Formats: sequence, structure tokens, C-alpha cells
Amino acid sequence: VQLQASGGGLVQAGGSLRLSCVASGFTFDDYIIGWFRQAPGKEREWVSCISNTYGTTFTEDSVKGRFTISSDNAKNTVYLQMNNLKPEVTAVYYCRWAKYKGQETLVTVSS
Repeated sequence: VQLQASGGGLVQAGGSLRLSCVASGFTFDDYIIGWFRQAPGKEREWVSCISNTYGTTFTEDSVKGRFTISSDNAKNTVYLQMNNLKPEVTAVYYCRWAKYKGQETLVTVSS
């Protein structure tokens, strides 16, 4: 199983980024995949998740309305669209499925 995240970068406050998590090694038709982040010196935080099984999404309250999770099953990919970015969301982001953690992608928001 591999989960490859990409799309991070440096952006000014108010800007947008779209993270991608490309999955391989398992059947991409019955899953719950989540995005997590960890800022320097802080604990890991759950950000958002999507359930293809139940057709539902959940997003952490502090980013609700600014972050949107979606998926493209044809591409085995889960996305995290992040709009109106704020410096406090600066962190490494990664996706996770079951016990598998994907590679990290760094998001840096400058003020």
C-alpha cells in the first residue's frame, strides 16, 4: 500500500492550495481516508476525512468552510482543497488509510 501526497508549498495568507493523495496497493472502492497535519512542536491533528463506503465527509471545525475534501475514484485520489489559508495552518500534511500513513507534504502560509 502506498499513499503519495503532493501539492504543498509556500503561499501567502488568503491563498489556496490543493493537496492530492494518490493511493495504490488496495482496492479503491471501499475506504475511509483522512487528512492529518502536524505543526512543529505540536501534536498531530485530524483535518478531514472522506468515506466512499458511506458517501460522507467530515471536516474539523476550525477549517470547515475553507477546506474541502473530495475524491476521484477513477484516479485513486483524494484531494484536500484549502482556501483562504491562514498562517496557523502551516504544518506537514499527510493522508492516512487504515494503518497506513502516506508521505508528508509541507504547507507553509506566510502572513
